[in-house]
Amino acid sequence: MAPVVLDVDAAPEVVDVLCEAFYDYPVMRFVLGSPSDYTARLHELMTVYVMARVLRDEVMIGVPGPTALLAAATVSYPGQRESPPELGELRERTWDSLGSAARSRYESFGAANAPFEVEAPHIHLGMIGVRSEAKGSGLGGAMMRAVHDLSEKVPWSTGVTLTTELEANLSFYEHFGYDRVGSARVGSARVDAELTTWGFFRPDPAC
Repeated sequence: MAPVVLDVDAAPEVVDVLCEAFYDYPVMRFVLGSPSDYTARLHELMTVYVMARVLRDEVMIGVPGPTALLAAATVSYPGQRESPPELGELRERTWDSLGSAARSRYESFGAANAPFEVEAPHIHLGMIGVRSEAKGSGLGGAMMRAVHDLSEKVPWSTGVTLTTELEANLSFYEHFGYDRVGSARVGSARVDAELTTWGFFRPDPAC
């Protein structure tokens, strides 16, 4: 089972994989809290995120299984793609649904990550997730290598950036050659709504 670049028709499956993999991820809980309709709200948030990749003609990578996608990753091209009007409209509809408080927390998270930006042209690994049934099978590592291969094939890219909000992930990314470029604490008016985010960069071998 090797990772492949997915076409736009795979977007709903990518949303499903990422909703499962990130169900209790700190960012999702920070933005959405724990309302009774959390699952539906998570699906809304993940849908607009994945559709941003589709509408900007960016990249989704996945590992197809016998009946469904087993792993998925989203890759963006910072500074290289314009956002079409449809994306802005989708975002506004989504935030109208999720509410101004969720939007404010999401924007504060984005602002905390802004100092991690790398000046040299690069690709960004936004999310990478593996279904629970496939965890421990090496798909996470295979997906990471596929993203690195993609960066090396993109003529203008000098490497890959990413962020994580789980301290347990730090050594995993360092194992794959990533260097920390910074960290920040993100908080909100809710005492229980805070997290730490770390930024990473892995330069391509030829750069």
